[in-house]
Amino acid sequence: MSASTAADLASGKGHTDENFPVASVLIAPAFRAPIMAFYRFARLADDIADHETAPPTEKLARLEAMRAGITSESDAEPSAVALRKVMAERGLDPSHALDLLEAFRRDVTKLRYDSWDDLMDYCRYSAMPVGRFVLDVHGEDRATWPANDALCAALQVINHLQDCGKDFHTIDRVYLPQDMLAVASVRSEELGADQASPALRSVIATLAERCQHLLADAAPFARQIRDRRLGIEVAVIQRLAVSLAARLRRRDPLSERVHHGKAEALLLASGAALGRLVAF
Repeated sequence: MSASTAADLASGKGHTDENFPVASVLIAPAFRAPIMAFYRFARLADDIADHETAPPTEKLARLEAMRAGITSESDAEPSAVALRKVMAERGLDPSHALDLLEAFRRDVTKLRYDSWDDLMDYCRYSAMPVGRFVLDVHGEDRATWPANDALCAALQVINHLQDCGKDFHTIDRVYLPQDMLAVASVRSEELGADQASPALRSVIATLAERCQHLLADAAPFARQIRDRRLGIEVAVIQRLAVSLAARLRRRDPLSERVHHGKAEALLLASGAALGRLVAF
């Protein structure tokens, strides 16, 4: 491998650059450190999988080094060792980190998804473990997992839709299900255009609508969480996601901005936080 460490493939992106809050000030300080250790591990693995020029063999080797760090087989990857120590200190299940690595291995080896079910299976590894880890850090009941999984899957697909053009341009990856594209007579190559065709827009809108259904399933989630501060953060994330899913039904992510501006996100977050506080 040409790079000396996995960090050579890092993008430099941090937790404040994400579309949704990560270990925000709403999270109690006692829980923020393990969440950030998990985030740094996930961020690096994501950067490795998405690197535009590194060969697949190197990416897979770097991800394997991260897996070995979690399972105590190696100390070569610092972010994995740091997360392993945090999990050991707090008695946290390493399966969430290992599941996440499965998603990133797929990102290296799988460029197309056959169906919605295929995409949801990917979300089972790429998104749901993140929320499950945060819940475990807070000692929440695993009965909250179904609602968590619905929210996390919706967040993942929203991100896919927002970035569908960039993903195709930079790494030839298409998360939009191939069967849905085929029914609409849309070729994956159309994601390289400056503007989506009406047929492609219809596929994106349908996927955004499916996200809205997932978000409806996730609606009780914030109220199921015992930790007040985490419940507020989940309510904020839910509100932001509902807004974005609605926007993706109306706008073209190839030619229009479908992200929140800072002021807009703050306004939505404040309303959601106030609503959750009143509900306690």
